[in-house]
Amino acid sequence: MRFYTRTHKHYCGIDLHAETMYVCIVDQDGVVLLHRNIPCEPDRFLRAVAPFREDLVVAAECIFTWYWLADLCVQQGIVFVLGHALFMKAIHGAKAKNDRIDSRKIAGLLRGGLLPQAYVYPAKMRATRDLMRRRLHFVRLRGQLTAHIQMTYHQYNRRSPGKRITYASNREGLSEGFADASVQDSLNADLALISHYDLIIQEIETAIRQHARRHEPNNLALLKSIPGVGDILAMTIIYEIHDIRRFEGVQQFASYSRLVKCQASSAGKVTGTSGNKIGNAHLKWAFSEAAVLFVGKCPDGKKLLARIQRKHGKGKALSILAHKLGRAIYFMLARQRAFDLEKFTRS
Repeated sequence: MRFYTRTHKHYCGIDLHAETMYVCIVDQDGVVLLHRNIPCEPDRFLRAVAPFREDLVVAAECIFTWYWLADLCVQQGIVFVLGHALFMKAIHGAKAKNDRIDSRKIAGLLRGGLLPQAYVYPAKMRATRDLMRRRLHFVRLRGQLTAHIQMTYHQYNRRSPGKRITYASNREGLSEGFADASVQDSLNADLALISHYDLIIQEIETAIRQHARRHEPNNLALLKSIPGVGDILAMTIIYEIHDIRRFEGVQQFASYSRLVKCQASSAGKVTGTSGNKIGNAHLKWAFSEAAVLFVGKCPDGKKLLARIQRKHGKGKALSILAHKLGRAIYFMLARQRAFDLEKFTRS
């Protein structure tokens, strides 16, 4: 975890909400210069901090409303720091808690060099990253509808559709074999929604491909050199990472991607693991999918997986392969080199 340790003349802590923001500004000695609740309006915020603009740093917790504040600070030349929400929850534990207290604590953590940092994703690629995440949400909703059709067949002890119903050509007549009209209506509703999601997802993927070719054409080609990795996985990895140089090393990148587990110990005794939900869940999913597809598309990948299974067991093999792919992708992007299958399987 990285902490913001730069010194400034003025420190501004903000407890940010959807419609209001509680602003607290302190100086180098910790004296409160401003402590006020104001609406979430750019003009009101700029007027409030105007007397303290000289060497000002602004910090807010990483919640869903931080985009506009970060962009405003960038436009105005104000240093902006985003606080890591999970770590700040642990720091903010107190008997009394309200917006006024929280804003004062954020300013104090910022001044003391103890504010845990989250990454401030630049506005240029942020919207496309969010569109990529929205696509994944729709894909999962479509998967739930597909699973409900399969469950309905099992409920009535009927043979499951022989072909994969993810393909539109295999969905015709799925509801006709049921005598009850209500069951038919239920399945027809699922099928109609699935068809609608197909169109939406296809349109989103087309738009993201156009953005990806404009934002990161070189990295897109590099990642697709990995067997099994196509446009969707490559674009997910690109937009979740943004800039590989923001990671100090491959270990930090692997930790951020949830590819490693941190050991928890006390008094010399190992008590398990910790921090399993800290990091980027979307990268974890992407590397896990990449490992499965790599094995399915590459004969050498199957041999590598078998070798890992003999040493570590079947349960850990795919996780180890995903970690190995994550490390390889880090060096591919850092060195701008395509995937070397021989070197990957040899090591």
